[in-house]
Amino acid sequence: MAEKEEFGKAAKERIQNDKATVRLPMILGVTLASGMLIGATFFGGTKSLTNIGRGYTKYKEILQLIENNYVDTVNTEELVDYSITKMLEKLDPHTAYLNPQDAVAARTQLEGGFDGIGVEFNIYKDTVYVVTPLAGGPSETAGIQSGDKLIKVNDTPLTGEKVDNGVVFKTLRGRRGTEVSLTILRKGENEPRTIKVMRDRIPTYSVDAAYMVDDKTGYLKVNRFSETTYDEFKTALASLKQQGMTQLMLDLRNNPGGYMDRATSMADEFISGNKLLVYTDGKDDRYDRRIHARIAGQFEEGALVVLVDEGSASASEIVAGALQDHDRAYIVGRRSFGKGLVQMPVQLTDGSELRLTISRYFTPSGRSIQKPYVPGKEGDYEKELELRSKRGEYFIADSIKNDPKLKFQTAHGRVVYGAGGITPDYFVPRDTTWQTSYLAQLLAKNITREYALEYANTNRKKLEKMSFDEFNRSVVFTDAMLQQLVKDATQQGVKFNEKEYNRSKDFIRTQVKAYVARYVYQKNSRNGQQNEFYQVMADADNTYQKALTLFDRARMLEHGILTTQVGK
Repeated sequence: MAEKEEFGKAAKERIQNDKATVRLPMILGVTLASGMLIGATFFGGTKSLTNIGRGYTKYKEILQLIENNYVDTVNTEELVDYSITKMLEKLDPHTAYLNPQDAVAARTQLEGGFDGIGVEFNIYKDTVYVVTPLAGGPSETAGIQSGDKLIKVNDTPLTGEKVDNGVVFKTLRGRRGTEVSLTILRKGENEPRTIKVMRDRIPTYSVDAAYMVDDKTGYLKVNRFSETTYDEFKTALASLKQQGMTQLMLDLRNNPGGYMDRATSMADEFISGNKLLVYTDGKDDRYDRRIHARIAGQFEEGALVVLVDEGSASASEIVAGALQDHDRAYIVGRRSFGKGLVQMPVQLTDGSELRLTISRYFTPSGRSIQKPYVPGKEGDYEKELELRSKRGEYFIADSIKNDPKLKFQTAHGRVVYGAGGITPDYFVPRDTTWQTSYLAQLLAKNITREYALEYANTNRKKLEKMSFDEFNRSVVFTDAMLQQLVKDATQQGVKFNEKEYNRSKDFIRTQVKAYVARYVYQKNSRNGQQNEFYQVMADADNTYQKALTLFDRARMLEHGILTTQVGK
């Protein structure tokens, strides 16, 4: 799978929700309100520390006894980290302790960039290939090309079974202004060459796509709520309006959240007047906030459809909840994750970080989105998405079990429910017809990406003479062409399964074409958008296709005509 330096493996291509997928909203869905990044001193005050002092004394005694008298040598720092982690499990699923390394990694996910050389890479057959140098980045400036094999970075080899994303990230990243020596082997050349690259700041982006589906319909996909999200969003929205957009599909699927103020600013672009967008409530009223719309937004009128699913969490749910409660958008997809707890990040003296839950957030109608949890039962909480699957919730609308005691009403009197995420106005089942074990192995070994990259490089001159629209209309990956991909897979140890291949074939065909479009046409993108990739993949996206047919309902909802929730 091709990676940018700033990203790990794309969750979009996972076929099952593994533990890491389930925990993603817990790590990234920080839900930070502007003004809450105060620091540890905020917790000062006149409250009695007597009880805390007694507990601290006991804890210190035990640590000293272990350090001085335990039979074996132990790492007391590791014991402290472990004990803190176990202690926090008695609170809620989102209060967390991050060691210094994890704290830096988590903050990076919400920053607007990182220092590195600016390449997207792919690991295939234990070899690192350059998929593309990022436009305007130091690698492009230095002459790195798509298809180059990265053999060595400085004195560190990048070949063999031990090469993984972590090794590549570690060697390519570094402080801006520092030089790195890349040993590469270019296609058609027999001898490696060495290229010097000066590291620089590489921007990261949160708007994956923003394009016109037709002459009136815009599509805008946001992957997280980071430092730069709102600015990216405003620019993308303005561009779509300039192209004639009168109705918009906002895609928040698999968006785990981030900064709350970016989310409310986005919602404000759609909601008029000074309507309430979200409010927070906690034990300490210093953390209570009520956030209202305050600007004349760019798209306060016009049909709006918002896509959500079980991967939409935290700040994504703030946006979807505000738009649903004010009957401003028609929500389409599956029930969202259900994270409605607000964390304050407190950096500790050694660089570690405590993310302490200080309040709950509520949508304008008064509903809490936080799904139920039992303190100390984090394992059960993590398995909740798996339980949804077992209940059939991903496939049957009636399997969504909302608590009838937690009914709320939207501005136009529609019934919505609290304590379990955002239930969509229109349910679209998960499409698993193409998901097979054979496809999973192709993805795991990066075979579809590598086939697409090889095709793009071999046919680049011909393809670059086409416009993307012409490419999308005329280029077809036939069954005969895909046989080379099957052959490559077999050589890589993926046993051919004809039945599963036939189930997955149309998806494979679409995905290969989408990657080719990305490799050929995205190279000039300086805003990180992958419009060509998503336009092709839309053919295999049943939620997207269904949403295109629902703008009439969104328009009726906006004018108060559609007053009942359509759950299927």
